[in-house]
Amino acid sequence: MTEQQHSYWRASDGAAVSAAQAHIVWTRAAYPALVAVARHYHAVISYPDLAEAVQEASGVRTRVNQRHWIGKVLALVIREAHRRGDPPLTALVVHATDGRVGPGYQEVLAVAGQPPVAEEMDREQHAAAARLACYRHFGADLPADGGTPALAPRLRATVERKAAATAVPRPPAICPTCFLQLPATRVCDSCGETIAP
Repeated sequence: MTEQQHSYWRASDGAAVSAAQAHIVWTRAAYPALVAVARHYHAVISYPDLAEAVQEASGVRTRVNQRHWIGKVLALVIREAHRRGDPPLTALVVHATDGRVGPGYQEVLAVAGQPPVAEEMDREQHAAAARLACYRHFGADLPADGGTPALAPRLRATVERKAAATAVPRPPAICPTCFLQLPATRVCDSCGETIAP
């Protein structure tokens, strides 16, 4: 059989590998890949990039879309991190499109014996705190204040854009003498009075 006839195979010789074997091999490759990400403050990795990295590092390949197997690998990583006493490295893995960890992150809470988080943004905040724990634990170069939990960059940008779009505009400054809107200089064009900000 050629590698094209196998769902999972070793790149070195084209030999078939079972899905279960592939998941174990990819978990072993995922752990050091995620530790490398954790060594860079505010770094994250997308699901597709991690899927490619573990295939490249392990030499076990598949044409099966990563959406069908990456969750199984990450579930094994969660258990391994918990067993070692490491922070949940899977908090570093986010969707490429929106920077969210996704619903599979609930497994981190389950393994730690914590209740599930119902609200999506609460889950993302939990993941942000877990990422900071990863950066601290694995020796990222942190700012002097020790760093702060932060949403993944793409999600943070989306949240900030939404907040700016829904922000209540500040009412214009009005001259108390002429009752006219002040220009940006805050000096009334009519009476010349300067109004402090």
